[in-house]
Amino acid sequence: MDPVKIQKQLDQHRKTVSFDSYDITVRQIFDMVEEKSIEIAPDYQRHFIWNSERQSTLIESLLLGIPIPSLFMATNQDSTWEVIDGLQRLTTLVNFIGKDDLIKKVNPKGTRLRLTELEKLSEMNGLLYSELPKSIQLHLQTRPIRVTVLNDKTDRDIRFELFERLNTGGVILHAQEIRNCVYVGKFNELIKELAEYDNFRSVVKSTENSVLTGNFEELVLKFFAYYDDREIFVHSVKEFLNSYMEKKTKRFEDEKKMRTLFQNTFDLLARILPNGIVRGTRVNVTPLVLFEAIAIGVADLLTEGKEVNAARLNEILNDPELKRLTTGATNTKNRLIDRIAFVKEKALA
Repeated sequence: MDPVKIQKQLDQHRKTVSFDSYDITVRQIFDMVEEKSIEIAPDYQRHFIWNSERQSTLIESLLLGIPIPSLFMATNQDSTWEVIDGLQRLTTLVNFIGKDDLIKKVNPKGTRLRLTELEKLSEMNGLLYSELPKSIQLHLQTRPIRVTVLNDKTDRDIRFELFERLNTGGVILHAQEIRNCVYVGKFNELIKELAEYDNFRSVVKSTENSVLTGNFEELVLKFFAYYDDREIFVHSVKEFLNSYMEKKTKRFEDEKKMRTLFQNTFDLLARILPNGIVRGTRVNVTPLVLFEAIAIGVADLLTEGKEVNAARLNEILNDPELKRLTTGATNTKNRLIDRIAFVKEKALA
């Protein structure tokens, strides 16, 4: 153990986080959700997993004055707050107090909460909020909840880490889902649009779970990031993609060009590879590194005005050399550049 090295590493990675803390009543929090001053990102909504018993326990804790974990928010540019951690607690309040239309907006699969399985307040079991005595309703509305708000002085990298680390409510977000919450803007909108592109979906074979975790969006992001910035890729894919997304969020002036390149690439791949970017004759799942090599290699050829040999492109899917370049220690710049170059050379008409 070297204390100097430990301190140096801590100093190197220490984050400067600017935040404010408030004690806000249940009623005030609910009103902010209703007025859209608190936003629940669409990528969060599908993750609501608490059952009625667990939701009821939260309401019981609030009524009894038992402390609950803080809600964690981030300030957007328009001064609204976005939920980073606390989705389950916040949605529970809406399910209990809110009207049906608000419940559906916050949680499309949500239903009005009827209290159940309460241990201390068993007399309330089976009741809706509207059926509680007015005095109890007022008591709940005035209960305070601690809210910690990351202000707009904090950069997106720190936001990303907080989304990634703060999962006390049981919601585990995947990297692209976090990016969809953090890097809001026109580039993010383009990624989501192209992730639905028919010929892209026909070429990339994935699992149902991948649809729910933003896998298709991440592949679109990888396509552009590796196409544009492969020369500065080091090793960490997550940090590389975050950096590229940050860059495009700040300055995005080539939307038409990027959309055209993407669509032309996958229109051609859909025509040449009817089974998709897969190995073998059986349709299965597209390996990520194989996707990178094929998609970007073909995009390079199109950009250079060169034709793609359909027969050769089909053959190299199972080429031993490409298998070597797409297995093992693949997340290095040399391997990335080599496998893209291999596809360009072999698929050239």
